[in-house]
Amino acid sequence: MTSAPFPPTPPAQRRYAVVLNPHAGRGLASREWPRLEGELQARRFDFELISAGSGADALARVEALAPEIAVMAVGGDGTVGALLPALIGKQGRPVAIVPLGSGNDYAGMLGLKPGQFGEALDRLSYTPRRVDALEATVTEGAGAGIPRLLLNGLGMGFDAQVAATMLRAPARLTGFGRYLWGALAALSDLHLTGLTLTVDGQIIYSGPSCLSAVMNGTRYGGGFLISPQSDAHDGKLNALASGPVNRLQLLGLMGRVLRGTHLGQPRVYHANGQAVTIRWDAPTHLHLDGDLSGEVTEIQVRVLAGAVTLLNG
Repeated sequence: MTSAPFPPTPPAQRRYAVVLNPHAGRGLASREWPRLEGELQARRFDFELISAGSGADALARVEALAPEIAVMAVGGDGTVGALLPALIGKQGRPVAIVPLGSGNDYAGMLGLKPGQFGEALDRLSYTPRRVDALEATVTEGAGAGIPRLLLNGLGMGFDAQVAATMLRAPARLTGFGRYLWGALAALSDLHLTGLTLTVDGQIIYSGPSCLSAVMNGTRYGGGFLISPQSDAHDGKLNALASGPVNRLQLLGLMGRVLRGTHLGQPRVYHANGQAVTIRWDAPTHLHLDGDLSGEVTEIQVRVLAGAVTLLNG
């Protein structure tokens, strides 16, 4: 997209709290901050910096701000997700996203790329848009009963196992390359577990599975198009599960997921709606917006339609 000339002062004279996760992108956000700071100053943005290494600290400091201050989240999906309790609902703060994380999947869906600060800031002249969010509640397993707010989505089974395996990936790998390394390594430990996927009260699939996902965005893992039909403005979530697959079949499925051509294939079950329940016969790895969240057996997810005001979507 061609950048439009920016005005001498920020759109609508907004004040911003720039929330920087210095650890995002394995330190990329911290390294790139001087360049982003220079861009904000050159455009005469009225901003204050909140540098916080933990999501809880960042959220507490944002919640203490004056109500008219908007948020500029600098990091990955997890950085934005940690701030969602302060962004949700009619009284929530509007948010702009500047991607500098490892995967940046929600921002990638929007066409925003790490380091392209001009594009992210130019878009602040756009009309703000309301986008959906997700609320996930583990009903059995680790962290049961505590609702979590998500912007992009969650994965269970193989995908979450990949997230765990990625912790052992070579330091030189980032983003999609890091995910791909983890996915190939996790194939050696592939196993199937009984799963029941229910969407809006209807069973979509029940049987052996290695993975499931519930998405608001289209992609995870730095570029895998797990949910190409997702639309973050339609008031619906999208759910998916695999049927029984062996290693070779899963490898072929991963290739299709890269291109977003897996829906409609044998052993792929999907549907959209407002509420999802996923039940596994044994504790299964879970990630929420890319963050590992233990092993659980059941989770319920509902869509929060138009819950977040996005300034540069």
